[in-house]
Order: sequence, then C-alpha cells, then structure tokens
Amino acid sequence: MLKIAFQMDPITGVNVNADSTFDIALEAFSRGHEIWVYEPKDMAMEDGKVRARARRVTALQRVQGEHVVLDEAVVMDLAGVDVIFLRQDPPFDMAYITSTHMLEALQPGVLVVNDPAEVRNAPEKLFVTRFEGLMPPTLISSSLADIRAFFEAHGRDIVVKPLFGNGGAGVFRIRDSAENLASLLELFAQVSREPLMAQGFVPDVRNGDKRVILVDGEPAGAINRVPAEGEVRANMHVGGKAVQSDLTERDLEICRIIGPELKARGLVFVGIDVIGDYLTEINVTSPTGIQELRRFSGIDVSKMLIDWVEAKRGKSS
Repeated sequence: MLKIAFQMDPITGVNVNADSTFDIALEAFSRGHEIWVYEPKDMAMEDGKVRARARRVTALQRVQGEHVVLDEAVVMDLAGVDVIFLRQDPPFDMAYITSTHMLEALQPGVLVVNDPAEVRNAPEKLFVTRFEGLMPPTLISSSLADIRAFFEAHGRDIVVKPLFGNGGAGVFRIRDSAENLASLLELFAQVSREPLMAQGFVPDVRNGDKRVILVDGEPAGAINRVPAEGEVRANMHVGGKAVQSDLTERDLEICRIIGPELKARGLVFVGIDVIGDYLTEINVTSPTGIQELRRFSGIDVSKMLIDWVEAKRGKSS
C-alpha cells in the first residue's frame, strides 16, 4: 500500500463526473492505497522541512454530494508520503511557483507527479516554443507596436491571450481592425505585468481544439473540444463540447517530437492542445480530459497513471 497525497483544490467541490483529479484519486483509493488531500494554502516550510494540514480520505465514491468522507485535518510531514500528485488548478502565479519549490525540497524521497521543478520550468504557453515548426505563427511581447506589426503581417486576423492564463479566460480574436488593440493591452496591463501571446488565427479551430493526453511521453488518446456557436474558444470551461476523436498521423508526429522531452523531464501526465496541424499548448500543471476520454474510447488514463506510480515505487496494493 502506498501513501498518496493530492495537492489540489477542495475535493468537496469537485464534479465527480468530470474532474480528472477525483478520477485519479478514486482509482488509487479503489486499489487500497492510503489517500490524503490538502490545498496549497495548507503548506508550510520550517527549517527546510515541508508540512501540510492534510485530511485522510476514508471513503470515496462517484456519487455527487456524497463522494468523499474526510478525517479531521492533521499536520503531516510530507516527507513521510510515498507520492504527491501536484494537481491544483492554475493560475500559474507566484503562489503556484512557491508550492513547486516546497515540493522540490521533498525529492528524491517523495515521488511528485508531475516533477515540480519541471512544471516550474515548462510554462504551458512558453514551453511549446521550444519545438520549432509545431506552432502557428507566434509572438510574445508587451509592445503595442510589435503586436500591431504582427497583426498586419498575419492577415489582420490574430488571437491574443494572457501568457499564464487558463481555461480560455482572456482569449480575444482581433481581426480586420486593430483600433481596440491599445485599449485591450491597457486592460491586460492592469491585471498583470507579463507579456501577451499573439498567434495567427487558425480557422481549423471551428472544427475543434483537440486535447491529446500523454502518459510518460506516450500518447494515450484524444478528445476533441468543439466551440459553442459564436465562440472562438473551445475550452469546456467556456461552453466547448467534448466529442469523440481519434489520433491522426499529425497528432502522432507531434507526440513523437515532444514525447522524449516530456519523459526526460518527469512530466508524466500531460495534455497537449492541437488545432488542425498546429500544437498550441503543452499543459503540465493540471491537465484535464481523463473522464471524457474514457467515456468516448474506453481508454483509462487514471489506471495508466496509478500503474506507473506503483511500478515506479515498486509497491502495489
């Protein structure tokens, strides 16, 4: 039996039929592993030792509202667990980065999935730029002049988005006229100091934004997310609809290019976004899509992940 902790948002509030973290925890719990949960705000580091106010899961089932029973919180030395799943949702801000430093201090004694240092070093929209020829035309800049020039160079039709956003929040399509671009940049500047990402608009997004899930560098399967009518964003958080999808030869080619790097970095559970022939993001913080993939194809990523963890730790239930 392994002692497995999940660093996550409150488990009491998850959707049991959609949440990937819940699904992984349920798979581990069903095998008899000891499951604990805590939130990033519950962590502390004192004299180099990392602890958390954590709660043990005593019951877990796929019944919304009755899905979890928790013991009272106790202060736990995180060095005493076998595995930690790093699964809180972004934003990928300084609080998130701080938690990765704390988790890194637990290694190598504790297996952290995904590796916290590599999560920190692979911001989802920046990491993809390492792989030449896979992305649509892309600019990262805070300069209005740069973005205006990019707009003109790419058919006066671009997408602008925050560099560290998630779930489709703050994604804008700018086309035909850039008259509102200055105001948009001013709005973004009030929220954060980071540069923006601008990309040439990919019309294939109308056919969907495919989520491909990789486990230890190998493609497991894919779902497609189709934008709602009148929307350019396909994220399920903003009304995108998940539909069945197969892996194309281009999808597999992308996975062959990036897979070895993911594996080498300890990025075990990754979700990439593919629009048409283009890779647009590599999601390493808290990828989703596990439950939808199983419903459409029968592929069980949670089982794959717990199999991997058990093999890595040399223990099983």
